[in-house]
Amino acid sequence: MQRVATKTDEAAPQVETRPTVAKVDPLQKSQLVEFGKYVAECLPKYVQKVQLTAGNELEILIPSEGVIPILQFLKDHHNAQFASLADIAGMDVPSRPNRFEIIYNLLSLRYNARIRVKTYTDELTPVDSACDVFKAANWYEREIWDMYGVFFANHPDLRRILTDYGFEGHPFRKDFPLSGYVEVRYDDEQKRVVVEPLELAQEFRRFELSAPWEQFPNFRGNPAAEEVTDATDVKKDQ
Repeated sequence: MQRVATKTDEAAPQVETRPTVAKVDPLQKSQLVEFGKYVAECLPKYVQKVQLTAGNELEILIPSEGVIPILQFLKDHHNAQFASLADIAGMDVPSRPNRFEIIYNLLSLRYNARIRVKTYTDELTPVDSACDVFKAANWYEREIWDMYGVFFANHPDLRRILTDYGFEGHPFRKDFPLSGYVEVRYDDEQKRVVVEPLELAQEFRRFELSAPWEQFPNFRGNPAAEEVTDATDVKKDQ
C-alpha cells in the first residue's frame, strides 16, 4: 500500500521569534514629563528630582521626610488620584551613604497611570510609615523591616513578618552571609525543631562595584534614566 502524506507529516514552518519590546507612546511620554514638572512645582520642598526610566516610567526622588506629603498629594490631588498602592519595595546598595532605597509603586485607576516614588535612608534614620495614607502599606513595611532593617516610624505593628521568632539580622542586606548565622532543622529524636551553630561558617561577601554593568555589555552606552527636572531647575524658575 502506498502511504498517503498528511498535513501532520509536513514540516512545521519556521517562525522567527524576537523579544517583544514595548513601543513608547510619544503622547503618553510628553504627558508624563508635564506631570512630573507639575509635581515638582507644587512641592518643590520635597521633590529632588523627576526622571523617566525605560522611556515611559515616571519616577520621583524625594528625601525621607517627604514621604507622607508626597504620597498624600499623589493620592488626593484631582490631577493625580494615585489612590492604589501596588507595593513597596526595598533595595540595598552598600556603596551609597544612604544605602537603603525605598520604592513606592502607585496606580491611578482614574487616569490609567503608574508612578514610582523613591526615597533613601541609612541603618539608623527612620522613615515615616505610610499606613495613615495607604492601609496596604502595613505588611509591605513590615517585610522591609524584616528583610532590610529599615525602621518605619509610627507604624502600628512593626514586627517581623517572614523570619522566625528570635531571628538575628536582616537577610536581604548585602553583607548578610548566605549561610546565615545558625542552622535550623527538625530533630527526629527530640521531636522538635532545634537551632544549632553553623558547622561551616561563611565569611561576609565582598563586592566589586567598579563595573556594575560589566555583565551587561549591551547596556553600557544606554542611560538608565532620562532626567525631567530636578530641584535646582524648579528653584531657578521660581
